[in-house]
Amino acid sequence: MMVKTMIYWFRNDLRLHDNPALHYACQQVDYLLPVYWLNTAQHQNTIWGFVRQGQHRQVFLSQALQDLSQQLSDIDSQLTVLVSDTITALTKFIEDYQVDEIVCEEIAAPEEQAQVDYLRSLGVKVTCIWQSSLYAPTQLPFDIVQLPTVFSQFRQKIEKARCQVVAPIETPRVLPPLPPNSPQKTPFTALDNVSAQLDSRSAFPYFFSKCHGGERHALAFAQAYFASLLPQHYKQTRNGLIGLDYSSKLSPWLATGALSVRYVYQLLKLHEQQHGANDSTYWLWFELLWRDYFRFLHLRYGKQLYRKSGLGHASIAPFNAANFSQWQTGTTGHSWIDAGMRELAATGYLSNRMRQNVASYWLNELQGNWQAGAAWFESMLLDYDVYSNQGNWLYLAGIGTDPRGQRWFNPQKQAQQYDPQGGYQALWGQA
Repeated sequence: MMVKTMIYWFRNDLRLHDNPALHYACQQVDYLLPVYWLNTAQHQNTIWGFVRQGQHRQVFLSQALQDLSQQLSDIDSQLTVLVSDTITALTKFIEDYQVDEIVCEEIAAPEEQAQVDYLRSLGVKVTCIWQSSLYAPTQLPFDIVQLPTVFSQFRQKIEKARCQVVAPIETPRVLPPLPPNSPQKTPFTALDNVSAQLDSRSAFPYFFSKCHGGERHALAFAQAYFASLLPQHYKQTRNGLIGLDYSSKLSPWLATGALSVRYVYQLLKLHEQQHGANDSTYWLWFELLWRDYFRFLHLRYGKQLYRKSGLGHASIAPFNAANFSQWQTGTTGHSWIDAGMRELAATGYLSNRMRQNVASYWLNELQGNWQAGAAWFESMLLDYDVYSNQGNWLYLAGIGTDPRGQRWFNPQKQAQQYDPQGGYQALWGQA
């Protein structure tokens, strides 16, 4: 029998629990090489003059990789991190270790798809498995080309069909062995010197152990959250601005894939069994469903979502460097907006309420280019997710699927409603 060697390419699924693609790989091979490609091109400047992956994201990613590496070591495997600005590093690795196939999660975004297409163009066998959504595309009660263009219609169809979430699969206790000629373990040199200034005001203090990136911290945090009564009041507190407890704070781990969305759903249902279901627990599911919707939009529309005009036809505002600098640095002169932008830059985190406000201000008050705003969020946010970031910016700019047009948030009214005493603005009154 021919001996088969396979790479498991970790992408945005930095976990061992509920990882169907990894489970598939383990069933297929004699030898398995777990690999992560660290794309250093993301540390280079964008056309707008800032790095694509800022320091907060880099630190959080480093924590996640360190955790994954340790977990693999504990089951007699190891993570090899390939550091390069091109995917050719992966092709060289394939040649060096005579790899027969790559298995990875499927990511339905143009750049990630281009990476797979390039490997396949070189004759590399790549198997991609979809695993980042609550519901699989095959579970939807309609074909993906019939995806509703309005989220509420999508939600209603899911509810009417009573779609069921598949239970998470178990964490493997052992992986196939490394090949005899497997590479020597190397340190994460590309991230060793990455650091970010710590800010005690952070609503997601990733520099504290409980909020570190990585699967084990994600699981512990999620379990503690759903064991508490916080989910019972989520709908009332979700528009909070200060502190760790106003929302679930699971999005950074969901974004890196250190936490499975199906596992989150399982914890949610267990919480409802123990404490009861209400509007707040429903709303947690509701927001997980929004996350799914943005993924399915990518399956439906693909590269169209990345056009300057999105799915619309209107001309796009030109980039104004002076306005962008004021927005980016929190020096627009509007204390509500400036507070949000300062929090984002200082911590890599921002509440959902403030994300909508600062994005609206850039798009409407400053007549800003939506792509520049989306790129700044990509650089800054700990929980950057290619699907949700693109989907939300298109939605707010009025060039996504929803026909209602551009969204505008009145900054004065929003500040009065959500920060009536001015505590948030005072907290972030200076950088």
